[in-house]
Amino acid sequence: MPESDENTVFVGNSKPTMNYVLAVITQFNKGTKEVSIKARGRAISRAVDVAEITRERFLSDVKVKSIEIGTETIENDRGQSNVSAMTITLTK
Repeated sequence: MPESDENTVFVGNSKPTMNYVLAVITQFNKGTKEVSIKARGRAISRAVDVAEITRERFLSDVKVKSIEIGTETIENDRGQSNVSAMTITLTK
């Protein structure tokens, strides 16, 4: 895992994919050696897109260090529900 939450980009479905790509690139340009991309549910495919666009188009020296998958329990208006979660860790 990266040093702290400030090296984490939380991906959702509310913003365009390139906004998240820019956030990852900005973290690396600040000198960060490792950035985590986290997503849950339907945003998981967008997190994969963010990682691949970052690596293929912008920062070819960045590698995938790890991919973690799991299930998180969240509270909603119907009580608790389980949702899939994924963390992709990129490193320079």
